[in-house]
Amino acid sequence: MTMRGFSRQITAALRMFALLSLILGLIYPLVMTGVAWAAFRDQAAGSPVTDNGRIVGSALLGQENSGDEWFQSRPSASRYAGDVSGGSNLSPVGAPQREAVQQRRDALRHANPDAPADIPADALTASASGLDPDISVAYALWQAPRVARARHLNVESVRAVIADHTTRRSWGFLGTPRVNVLDLNLTLSHR
Repeated sequence: MTMRGFSRQITAALRMFALLSLILGLIYPLVMTGVAWAAFRDQAAGSPVTDNGRIVGSALLGQENSGDEWFQSRPSASRYAGDVSGGSNLSPVGAPQREAVQQRRDALRHANPDAPADIPADALTASASGLDPDISVAYALWQAPRVARARHLNVESVRAVIADHTTRRSWGFLGTPRVNVLDLNLTLSHR
């Protein structure tokens, strides 16, 4: 290949690089952002949840709740920080994971002495993202005696609130029924 042929190829490659950078790095993201804001405004804004006109969280992100009167989210390896996401990457059969599960089991047993014997798995294991906003119905029901006692409510009325806030399977067959912790806690805070 001659120097002139090499120079033409380099020039063509640089032009293609500049064109694709413009299209894929600027135009495409701007168009997709515009479509998202036009068609899915709430999700594009982060699905904020408001209470009395004040943003209290996001329907898409779990958050830490302290106090016996609140339903607790799944454990989080990222400490519910919305700027980072990720699991602990601990082996399910390794000693550190077994110790973490045992510590969670002991803490939950101490905080929930009136709860059923079997603790649901999502109460003991951190989620893969560390930001799950939902818990299983079983975990919500498991926490009901503690929340009812702390709020001076009947356990059956707390279970009814859980039933009212249970999201069924998507399209009737995808996923499992779940409860959004923030939504559940907000409802209880207004009782």
